[in-house]
Parts: sequence; C-alpha cells; structure tokens
Amino acid sequence: MKIFHDYYNNQVKLSFDDHPFHKEPKHVWVICRCDNKWLLTKHKDRGLEFPGGKVEEGETAEEAAVREVKEETGGIVESLKYVGQYYVVGKGGNIVKNIYFATIDTITNQPTYYETDGPVLLNELPDQLQVNPDFSFMMKDDVLPTSLEQIYALSDFS
Repeated sequence: MKIFHDYYNNQVKLSFDDHPFHKEPKHVWVICRCDNKWLLTKHKDRGLEFPGGKVEEGETAEEAAVREVKEETGGIVESLKYVGQYYVVGKGGNIVKNIYFATIDTITNQPTYYETDGPVLLNELPDQLQVNPDFSFMMKDDVLPTSLEQIYALSDFS
C-alpha cells in the first residue's frame, strides 16, 4: 500500500490488492487506450482527465466504468481490467474509487458528453503532467503514475 497526499493535500491510500477498502465502491476511474493512444475526456471545469464517476443505484462498479467511458468519451469498452483501489480521506468526506484499465474498441459520437466536452486522444501523456494547467487535479497526484507502473507490469499493450 502506498500512502501520499493528493493535489488538495487530502490523504490517499492506494492499493493494488483485491478491493482492500470496500467491496462495493461508489466511484470509478478508467485509464483508457484506443488505437495505441490514451483516451481522455475534457471535463468542462477540471480539464483533461481519464473518464470516471459515480456508481449508480443497482449498478456494479464494472458496469459504471463501462457506462462512464461511453458517456464521457463515446468509447466502447472492449476489455476492462481491475487495477486497484484508492481511499481518499477528504475534507468533505471519504471516497473509495476503483481504478480500471480499459481497451477501447471504437469511439462513437454521443448526443451529449454530460459534464465533459467529449473524447481527447493523446499519443503520449506529457512529462510535466503535475504542473500542466490543461490537466485535471485528478491526474496530478501519485495515483496515475503508480497505476501506470502496475498496468505496464501486468499488461501487454503498445
């Protein structure tokens, strides 16, 4: 387990064990690849980030992950793998979020992308992501680089 502080100085506990903080988390975050590129969304307020959001009533975390990717990017998930889970001790409450890695088959046009401006494909993530104003705070703590290390170690992707 890795413990650190996020962009807003909240304590974060990150683990790659099987659901160490909660068996049914209420939030998901999906690191996506499509055609050898990173698939992100542009949140209207926060900037570029990987898709994610809340698990709705009667929905599993996996179903929420697939739905959020489609709603925010138009991406159709081909494969979805659980990567890990993190627990944020926030000032406004605590959050448990599953992290997934998804391979996207195709990107479809959506009539709405909800709170986002839709899909953004990047060949590479920038080196100085933590200080890049185009990217969301969610991309600026240790969750992303540590999760990417785990994905690289466990996946065969290009």
